[in-house]
Amino acid sequence: MLFVRSPIMISKQWLQIVLSALRLTVVGLLAGVAAVSLLAVTPALADEDMSFRIVSLGNTGQQVIAAEGQITDATPQVFREFVREHYERPSLHAIVLIDSYGGKVLASMELGKIFRQLGAAVIVGQPASGAVAGGRCFSACVYALIGGKKRVIPPQSQAGIHRMVAYGGGYDSQFGGTATMRLDNGTVAGALSRYTSSMGVNPGIISLAEHIPPGALHFLSRSEIARWSLAVSQL
Repeated sequence: MLFVRSPIMISKQWLQIVLSALRLTVVGLLAGVAAVSLLAVTPALADEDMSFRIVSLGNTGQQVIAAEGQITDATPQVFREFVREHYERPSLHAIVLIDSYGGKVLASMELGKIFRQLGAAVIVGQPASGAVAGGRCFSACVYALIGGKKRVIPPQSQAGIHRMVAYGGGYDSQFGGTATMRLDNGTVAGALSRYTSSMGVNPGIISLAEHIPPGALHFLSRSEIARWSLAVSQL
């Protein structure tokens, strides 16, 4: 899948607004809540577990966080530790570039809650030569995205959803592995709806996801993204 590597213009005013969030909220987020779940959507192909790194945008020296890979049960704590290590950087802004095929549902919600505690803007994209290239936010990644104080899906990026499953023993067969799967009985879907609503996103997006088979992926159109108040196209 190819993505156009065109830059996203980021407002200097917005950068100034979100800059203080890392310092103001780091104490609260480090307290944390443990997230353990067997429920997940289709994981990334052969993706590594999600990792975080500091990247620079443009030639201004401004730095943001790049989050790439599969969201696992450990991801929220890994992110907490990453923030604790780097939050004192004066040039670091509370902006996260996320690129992920998905992973664990409850861990993704927990990661989204941390993004909200930070007041972070979350952009679906990946760093490319000081700019932002198109990225993917599929399956459970969307629930992490929902936690962003501001959410951005640029035109060159894609978001996709489907119904969650519990799995064990490997990957969903659509992605070249085997799995013992069972569908959610509605309990986690209800939790997702409440979480989504609390983050200012229309929970109708969860209802839509519940109608997409686990082995398929529904790519959200720009009109759907707007309808559910999921994201905007640029900061």
